[in-house]
Amino acid sequence: MDRLMTMRVFQKVIDEGGFAAAARAMDMSPAAVTRLVADLEEHLGARLVHRSTRRLSLSLVGEAYLARVRAILQDIDEADGIASSQTQELAGVLRVLSPPVLATHVLAPLIAGFRALHPKIVLDIEVASFMEPPIEEYDITLMPTDADFDGDVIARKISSTEAILVASPDYLKRRGVPGTPQDLIKHEILRLKVPGLRPGSWRLFNAARQDEPLDVVVAPGLWINHSDTLLRAALDGAGITATAIDLVAPYLSRGELVRVLRPWISGRLTLYAALPSRKFLPERTRVFLEYLTARTREAGSRAVQACENC
Repeated sequence: MDRLMTMRVFQKVIDEGGFAAAARAMDMSPAAVTRLVADLEEHLGARLVHRSTRRLSLSLVGEAYLARVRAILQDIDEADGIASSQTQELAGVLRVLSPPVLATHVLAPLIAGFRALHPKIVLDIEVASFMEPPIEEYDITLMPTDADFDGDVIARKISSTEAILVASPDYLKRRGVPGTPQDLIKHEILRLKVPGLRPGSWRLFNAARQDEPLDVVVAPGLWINHSDTLLRAALDGAGITATAIDLVAPYLSRGELVRVLRPWISGRLTLYAALPSRKFLPERTRVFLEYLTARTREAGSRAVQACENC
C-alpha cells in the first residue's frame, strides 16, 4: 500500500465531501478511492469515516488522524517545493571542480559573462589537480582527456581541440627550425608530465594522414606537470613544446610563438564535464553547461580560423 497516496485520497475525500467528488478531483474511479480509504482504515485498525447514503462524517479517530495527515502532507509538499525550486530556478550555488589550466584558460574568461546573465547563481569553483576526481561532491567536474576517453563516469562532451607543436621566434632563430619529427632529438624539448608517458619517447600524429602515428626519440630539458609553466618557458625561448591550439592562439596571432612541424600534432584533446547523476539536473547546472559549451566551442573555432596560416 502506498501510504502517502492513501493519506492524500483520505484528505481529498474529506475536503471534497464525498468519495465520488474526490474521485473526480483526483482523476480516479470512485471504486479505487473507496478501496484506498478502506485499505487505510484496515491498516490503522480504526474507522476514520462514518458513511451513509446522504453524507459522510469523520469519526473521532478520523478527526485526530486528519489533523496529523494535513500537517504531514503540507511538510512533504513544502519539502518538494524547496527541492524543485533548487532544481528549476536560476539561483543557488553551483559547485565546480577544475584543474588549474582549465580554470585559468577556460573558466576564468567565462565568469563575467555568465554572472551578468545569471546574477543569482553563485559560482563556487575549486581549483585542484586530481587523479581520481571526487565527482559526487561537485555539480560539475571539468576533465581534460584524450579523444578516445571512455571512462566509467557520467560526462558530457564540451569541446575538442588539437595539441600543436610551438616555439618562440627567438628560440628558432638560435637553434633552427626542425624540418622533420626526427629533428626533435637535436632540440630543447619541453614536455608535460603525464602518468604513463615516457619522457624519452614522443608519439606524434600526422593530421594530414588520418592521424598516422610516429614515435620519435627526444631528450626533454623540462619535464613538468604544470601547463602554464610549460607555456611560459616556451614563450621565454626555452624550447619546443606541445599545447592546445585554443590556449596558444593569441600568442601565435601576435607572433610570440610559431607553429613548427605542421601538420604534425601531439594528440587531440577533449574537454568533458562530469556530473554526479543523470537525474535531477538542476536548472543552474544546465544553463552553465550550455553557456560553457557554446563559448568554449566558439573560442575554439576562432582559434582554428586565426591560426590556419600561422
